[in-house]
Amino acid sequence: MRLRQIADPLVRGRPTAGEYDRPQNRGGGLGPRVFARAPVWCMAMADRLVVTGVTGHLGARVARRAAAAGWSVVGTCFRAASSTAVPSERLDIRDRATVHELLRRVRPDVVVHTAAGRDDWRVMADGAAHVAVATVALGIRLVHVSSDAVFSGRDIDYDESALPDPIYPYGAAKAAAETAVAAIDPAAAIVRTSLIVGDGGGQHEILTRDLIAGRVQGALFTDLIRKPVHVDDLSDALLELAATDHRGVLNVAGADPISRYDLGVLVAQREGLDPVRIPAATIADSGTRMAADVRLSTRRAVSLLRTRLRGVHDFIGGPHAPHR
Repeated sequence: MRLRQIADPLVRGRPTAGEYDRPQNRGGGLGPRVFARAPVWCMAMADRLVVTGVTGHLGARVARRAAAAGWSVVGTCFRAASSTAVPSERLDIRDRATVHELLRRVRPDVVVHTAAGRDDWRVMADGAAHVAVATVALGIRLVHVSSDAVFSGRDIDYDESALPDPIYPYGAAKAAAETAVAAIDPAAAIVRTSLIVGDGGGQHEILTRDLIAGRVQGALFTDLIRKPVHVDDLSDALLELAATDHRGVLNVAGADPISRYDLGVLVAQREGLDPVRIPAATIADSGTRMAADVRLSTRRAVSLLRTRLRGVHDFIGGPHAPHR
């Protein structure tokens, strides 16, 4: 069954054309037609989904969970991948015309834009703008993934009304991407998230193992505080939003603030490694310019989404929380 009913059934207009030649979705780019209004979290799924950055940690998980839930998924990646969980195509999002052509040909109902290049402004900022231009032109729903890196940490707690004030290049690029997407496609959902972890595949989890093993040099900061989110929770939240008409910024992060160092300790304990071997440092001692304490308020997301946004102690565990 292609559609999964999340709650009360909805009467929907369902296209019937083939895999890549289906007519463009109607209804202003917000997915297949919905004739009976339901609460936001009750909306059923659209048929076809494009996930940019499908070889990344988040993109791969979004694609897998979407396919398992009944979406027809096509992923995109910058370089040809040896294997992906879903059919994928090469795409350089720095090329505006190429982005438009791929989406014109595939004709998705929704694009979930997870692609990011940490050191490439053209990928993060220009690429997001190119995706937004194409989705508006083709009437496609857009869910754009942003980051708490858009904030300086001066205010510590940030809700959806907070304006970006980045203090380093990655955050500046993500802020520029947000601005472009909001201006080009006001109907898009812009999801600000935090440190993504879960099941050992997150960058912080990999770094923790590498530091303990001595494969890399560095340290985990004891004064860098974030609210980590499990990759599954974030993926499910993105898919929920993909099937609704929610627009604008929404914070999607975990429930627990924790330092990078303490998070590394939890990861080490989960994996049976010695946390004593994790080098510790402070941002001040390192001379690094970055936001120290950034906590995304998720009050709005908790009220809006069916997906439970767990705290890190719920899904990693440790001496004060049993492993689940």
